Amino acid sequence: MPALPDNAFLTHAPGDPLDLTIRGDWTLENYAQLRQLISGKGGARAAFMRADLSGLRRLDTAGGQLLAELLGRDLLQAAADGASEMPEERRVLLRRIAANLSVEPEAQPRETNALGDVLEQVGRGMAAFWEHLTSLLGFIGLTLSGLARNLFRPKNWRLTAVAAQLEQTALHAVPIVALLTFMVGAVVAFLGATILAAFGATIYTVDLIAFSFLREFAVLLTAILMAGRTASAFTAQIGSMKANEEIDAIRTLGLDPLDILVLPRVLAMVIALPLLTFVAMISGMFGGALVCALSLDISPTMFINIVQQNVEMRHYLLGIAKAPVFAFLIAIIGCLEGFKVSGSAESVGEHTTSSVVQSIFVVILVDALAALFYMEMGW
Repeated sequence: MPALPDNAFLTHAPGDPLDLTIRGDWTLENYAQLRQLISGKGGARAAFMRADLSGLRRLDTAGGQLLAELLGRDLLQAAADGASEMPEERRVLLRRIAANLSVEPEAQPRETNALGDVLEQVGRGMAAFWEHLTSLLGFIGLTLSGLARNLFRPKNWRLTAVAAQLEQTALHAVPIVALLTFMVGAVVAFLGATILAAFGATIYTVDLIAFSFLREFAVLLTAILMAGRTASAFTAQIGSMKANEEIDAIRTLGLDPLDILVLPRVLAMVIALPLLTFVAMISGMFGGALVCALSLDISPTMFINIVQQNVEMRHYLLGIAKAPVFAFLIAIIGCLEGFKVSGSAESVGEHTTSSVVQSIFVVILVDALAALFYMEMGW
């Protein structure tokens, strides 16, 4: 038996190794020696039938935990109940320690199966997707009901907040949107000229640029930029307020966070994205026209004349019509992820990343569905 302090003993009853007699001081100052003793007993709780605690002199929580580890829940409970001469406070301590012990059987190692693991991951993914979808649809419903509730109440309109968000989402985004679409327009013109030159139809590069930017590229590139720039900003702003308990303070004041934080951002985004899409259309076509003028000897005047003759107004309308839908979805996802922040800086970063990924995915998905719808309608 490991060496123990002089005042701590653990012995078996004479002639019966299943009966244990515990006496002495079971306190924190003797923890190291008592731990060695418990280890020497092998931790076999079921090996003892009875324990006598009448010889205990001093006991604290550390000693009680060691006794619980040695005896187990049931035996410790029985020993505490049977030690009538023990002070009541010690019996209460031992009872509470015994009550807090887990009675669940030890988890058996699960047999691994490759197919089962794959199916489990697929199931978890589908459950997470369904949860995201239902929360998104529910938040869309709350936002639409908030818009309808405040539509005919001008005193509830927060025009200052909408103007501030417009400055952030629209005005400050004009340079990056214009620069990106200008370069993409130039690239599309280079590719069109290279491919169409083999057929002697370089003049149709103008139609390629006009159709692609009016119907698809302008609104899609702008929406993706806004998903990365604005949706992340919405999530970070609302998430930081959630972490600092500012949203709880808003509710305490009797105000609705939806009216104060969500509606101004959604309205600003719905107004800003069509304007930015128009800027993207002009900038992309200007980049294509510059390449046509420098490489294909198509003057700007000829470029404009070809666009007027071959490109109908409906292509512009079909492209710009998608902008408010994209804007609404991007703003909703950004705000929703902000409200999901749990309170830590790590959570803010995770949900900011999630909002960008979800926004880009939803924008591309809706754009593909719209393209299929336009094709089926013959537009």
